[in-house]
Formats: sequence, C-alpha cells, structure tokens
Amino acid sequence: MAMSPRLLRLALTALVLALVASLAPNATAASKKTAVAVGIGDQSPAMFSTSAFKKLKIRKTRYFIPWNAYSDKEQRQRADDFVNAARKAKVRVLMHISTDNFEAKKAKLPSVKQYRKDVGKLVRRYKRKGVKDWGAWNEANHKTQPTYRSPKRAAQFFVEMRRLCKGCTIVGLDVLDQRGVEKYIRSFYRAVPRSQRRFVKVVGIHNYSDVNRNRTKGTRSIIKEVKKRDNVKTQFWLTETGGLVSFGRSFKCDEERAAQRTKSMFSLVKRYRRDIKRLYTYNWQGTDCTEGSFDAGLVRLDGSTRPAYDVFLKEARRFQR
Repeated sequence: MAMSPRLLRLALTALVLALVASLAPNATAASKKTAVAVGIGDQSPAMFSTSAFKKLKIRKTRYFIPWNAYSDKEQRQRADDFVNAARKAKVRVLMHISTDNFEAKKAKLPSVKQYRKDVGKLVRRYKRKGVKDWGAWNEANHKTQPTYRSPKRAAQFFVEMRRLCKGCTIVGLDVLDQRGVEKYIRSFYRAVPRSQRRFVKVVGIHNYSDVNRNRTKGTRSIIKEVKKRDNVKTQFWLTETGGLVSFGRSFKCDEERAAQRTKSMFSLVKRYRRDIKRLYTYNWQGTDCTEGSFDAGLVRLDGSTRPAYDVFLKEARRFQR
C-alpha cells in the first residue's frame, strides 16, 4: 500500500530530526574546543614516525636552526631531514632562526648584511619545501643568544625577514619570560620603524618559568607590554614551553611533577586564549635526566611514554591542532 504524501512528509521530517540528533554531540564537542592550535617542537625527524606521535594527531611543529646553517652541510642535512619528514607526515613547520653557539654570552652577533645573505639562503631553500612560518630570531633576550644585548638588531632582523619571506607568517619578536623582558620589548619596538610596527603580528613567548612555577605573571606581563606598543591586535604564540622533568638545581628529576606542570600549561593557555593562538611544547624525546641536561621530553630515550605524555594526549584533544 502506497504511503500518502502527508505521511511521507512526516516520515522524512522524523528521519532528518533523528540525523540531526545523532550529529549534535559531535558538533557540540567540536564547538567546545579551545581555539588555540597545539604543536610540538623537536630537532629529530624520528618523532614523526612513532606511533605515540601519530596518536596525538599533531599538525604543527617547530624547529630552530642556526642563522648560518646553510654553509654547514651537516646542519643543512639535519634541517632537510626534519622538514621532509614533517612534510611527509603532513605537519606544518615553524622554522626559527637561532644562534650557532649556545655558550652564554659567547655567540657572535651577525650583521644585518650577514643575516640577509645567510638567512636569505635558508628562507629560499625551505620556503620551496613548504615552510611558510618563520621566526626572525629565537629567544632574543636570553644570554645564549647574541641578540640579548641588542634589541635593536633583533628589530632589524625582523624587518629583513619580512623582505626575505613575502607571504610568510613571521614571529617578529620571541622572548623568554625572564626579569627585564619588559625593557627589552620596549627597546625592540622603539627600534622597529614606525611604518613597520603594525606588521609585528605575532610575538613568541617562552614561558617555562610560569608553567613550571604554576604562575602566570611572566606571560601576562609580556602580553601587556606588547599591547602598550599600539599592537592590540598582535597574537601570541607559546613557541617554546613545557613541563620540566629536570633542569639544573631548581628542577630535580621528577616525571610526575612534569606531568602536573604540563596540565598547568594547558590551563594557562586556556586562560589567555583570547591572545594566545598557538602552543608549541618542547620537546618530544627526553634525556632520561642525564646529569646537568635539560629534559622536558614527553617520551624517554627508549621511546616509552612518560606521565606527561598521557596528560598531553588528554588535554590536547580539547584544543585545535
């Protein structure tokens, strides 16, 4: 017996309502995700092929590279391997220009001409490989970086990077949440030509102190200081942060503490989600607390996951990728 037009309309309406109801939980879950993209920074391409990394469904990573790496065959090969592995895994790379010597106060500060020549070669090489996110200079105010006494030069490097990398997203200033960071920010902006200041659209923050001491004052102070510079629309990326397993005398080897601080990291980001738009935790593979070493790895040397990995996996699901 054929169904009447009225009954057919009612049946179709009921079917549509049932489909909407079945999709609603997924739509609600998606809408509740914090609008901050989560990534992981590391220096090894091996990260991308591990099952633990794949499980995270991460789509952004960060790699720092010496400013003069193009002339060093080994450094160039390392960067090639990392970028190629990331590309194969469909992970977007933020490449951050950095020092070639991490010994405190010993690194040579390149001239603007040297930066233009050497960094220009890197930009051209890796832009062809799909790298369109760049940092003008990594952790510019820290004593291991040659820019730590020259915010003016850091500003000049930003201007050069804009010329070198048309159409790229550029972290114009990248700073550590240490004492005196506000003064460094003020000096940086004074050195950027007025016509260029509005193009400092992304500021990077390394906020290990806040995350591992369970506070927010360093992050808050950096955001506040940048906004004073008429850059109220600037967005912030946590370009390097994470729960420390061990670091010097202040942080003795403790995986459980690192897990707790990893959770604090996500809480801090959620609190400042109107300003912070990306989070790159650092790093993937730890050192197993080798004496005197920095260790913030989500996995151990043998590849086994730490408690911080479990926290990261759970919390990252509530954020964008």
